[in-house]
Amino acid sequence: MTQHHFHLKANWPGLRNDVGTIETGDLVTKVSIPPEMDGPGVGTNPDEMLLGAAATCYIITLAAMLERSKIDKEQLTMESEGIVEVTNGVITYQTIIHRPHLILSEQATEKELKLAKKLTEKAEKSCMITRAIQGNVEVKLEANVEK
Repeated sequence: MTQHHFHLKANWPGLRNDVGTIETGDLVTKVSIPPEMDGPGVGTNPDEMLLGAAATCYIITLAAMLERSKIDKEQLTMESEGIVEVTNGVITYQTIIHRPHLILSEQATEKELKLAKKLTEKAEKSCMITRAIQGNVEVKLEANVEK
């Protein structure tokens, strides 16, 4: 069994509405509570970081699956949305919606187009971040695959 270890350093100098920092690998950024939750809105926040982890895991997984299937793409972009609900002071990360837009080469066959559509769904089920949050955060997919 192979294990990979990832490390993050965090510094939080004050109370709730202060601004902290995180450092991991090449990422060094400020963090705070978002303005939507009555925070200062400096840097990023845990909600955006969870969304970023889920989105990057998904798009990298999809790209790897396309490569292994030898499907040529012209472009792969994505927008993702995170929905956080606050009810009676309880904050719950409810839903993540990924909206990948995959454009295959003009030479792609109908078979490749069909496979690419299947891979957009399979990538979500294979992503380790999605598996990690499964049962806690709903993940939806609204894929657009074309050539």
